[in-house]
Amino acid sequence: MNLLDILSPECVKAPLESEDKRGVIDELVDLLAEQGKSSDPEALKEAVWTREQTRTTGIGHGLAIPHGKCSGLKGLAMAIGKPTGPMDFEAIDKQPVQLIVLLASPPDRTSDHIQALARISRLMTMEEFRTRIYEATEAAEIFELLKEQEAHA
Repeated sequence: MNLLDILSPECVKAPLESEDKRGVIDELVDLLAEQGKSSDPEALKEAVWTREQTRTTGIGHGLAIPHGKCSGLKGLAMAIGKPTGPMDFEAIDKQPVQLIVLLASPPDRTSDHIQALARISRLMTMEEFRTRIYEATEAAEIFELLKEQEAHA
């Protein structure tokens, strides 16, 4: 799976305005809605937040991948946000997160959803890539780094 199939440059925001977990999730869902990716942002916010309450999506190494399934989506959609500074996301390694990748999908796209989560996780295990993306300060730079990395895949 190529992440650029589900991410547009307009769905990357750096820096984020929110400074807490719920605010960041809402901000990223609003970004998807503004780009016409979600027709029911309130339902998507609730789906992602409900999922977050079951188990944190702060997976370690400074990354959080909040995700959820909602019928108000035409297809898989992704938004990326970079907080102004490392923020607490209750990550499993107890470290603050430096990048939040929100993944949203329709209920009937479970396989694609899992493939996208796996692709994001794989990318972020590459230390050099992870360092470069955490050092990026602008949305366009984050998108270009992803574009460059996906071209090599």
